Amino acid sequence: MEYRSLPPATMLNPAPVVLVSCGDENGKRNLVTVAWTGTVNSEPPMVSVSLKKERYSHGLILSSGEYVINLADEPMLKAVDFCGVRSGRDLDKAEAAGLTFAPAEGMRFAPGVEGAPARLSCRVRQVLELGSHDLFLGEVVAVQVRKDLVDERGAVRLERGKLVAYSHGLYQRLGQVLGFFGYSVAREEVRQRRMAAFRNGQRREPTAAPVGRSPKAKGR
Repeated sequence: MEYRSLPPATMLNPAPVVLVSCGDENGKRNLVTVAWTGTVNSEPPMVSVSLKKERYSHGLILSSGEYVINLADEPMLKAVDFCGVRSGRDLDKAEAAGLTFAPAEGMRFAPGVEGAPARLSCRVRQVLELGSHDLFLGEVVAVQVRKDLVDERGAVRLERGKLVAYSHGLYQRLGQVLGFFGYSVAREEVRQRRMAAFRNGQRREPTAAPVGRSPKAKGR
């Protein structure tokens, strides 16, 4: 198989596209669209967000020490794109994009976005200057998931959330379940039964993963 060599670049795709909301003690609030975000630690739960210093949100997060990561879904996508190409210095992006701020659990200044599938409230633990971007390492102090995405057993059903991803300049739809954690080593009858359940809109798991936690992998 042949490959084409390209210059070094951040071609780690697809990536989650999220709305990061922030605010400060003076009542300023803003939204910024970010694809450079990721999970960095499980205990304590920590995530990262990378922003250029000249971004309006950079100063707000640096001042308040907190931010909220709002997962994005298809109904929000036009607003998400808008918030990525306009500056909060020039206008109220939430109002212009038709979005509404809502209180975010555990935050003093940073709001959440009403209607987002899930909101992760984060307190800044460290800021790393990397070059073009600063990396904000945030500890997740609270998670809020829309009630329609939590089933009767308490399991989070994000596959129902019409989440979107960002891949090399394009927004793409998520949703089709191709497998489940550990399916490569599951017995064939278990794999078939669980995949059939997903296709039927169910999620039959022996135990439901608590909100905000991932299954622990063995042998890694």
